Amino acid sequence: MKEKIKIYTVQFIKEIIPVIAGILIALFIDNWNSERKDKVYIDQVFSTINNELKDSKEDIKSTIPQQQSLIDSLEFYADNKNVTILDIVKKSKGIFIPQVKINAWRSVANTKIDLIDYEKVTTLSNIEALKETLNNKSEFLTSFIYSNINETDKNIKQTSKMILLDIIQTEKMMEQNIAVFEKNNASK
Repeated sequence: MKEKIKIYTVQFIKEIIPVIAGILIALFIDNWNSERKDKVYIDQVFSTINNELKDSKEDIKSTIPQQQSLIDSLEFYADNKNVTILDIVKKSKGIFIPQVKINAWRSVANTKIDLIDYEKVTTLSNIEALKETLNNKSEFLTSFIYSNINETDKNIKQTSKMILLDIIQTEKMMEQNIAVFEKNNASK
């Protein structure tokens, strides 16, 4: 009886070892394939993020001088009681706000954020927060200007100028964060 148990045990071990080895090899291949697919996905996402941030940075750079022109006009016409906010906005050719694109970041942040290192996550999260802040400030500016469109009061013009200066400061902070991201992304 002991001999039969010994034979069955040896036979069982001989049969189970290839099965376990096959399972382990299959798991290894599956993990390797998943990591390869994740790397390709992340590389594609970062390529898109880089392009979006580059476009955003260029838009910010081209928008700031236009905003500065509006600020200069508000300052120039501050004491003139015959010039309304509408007149100043028209002379400056409108109110300009940059388009900040972070769609690729949002998609990866909602699905595979664990595949990205902490520094990149932090920088991209800061850019996203600054975009939200910029949107809020821009909405406030637009609302303020439209509600005071026919005003000629110096205080209203100065307040508009201060809001625009605050928006420019947020845009410059965003430019700095984009530059940090580009620097960190280029070094890796």
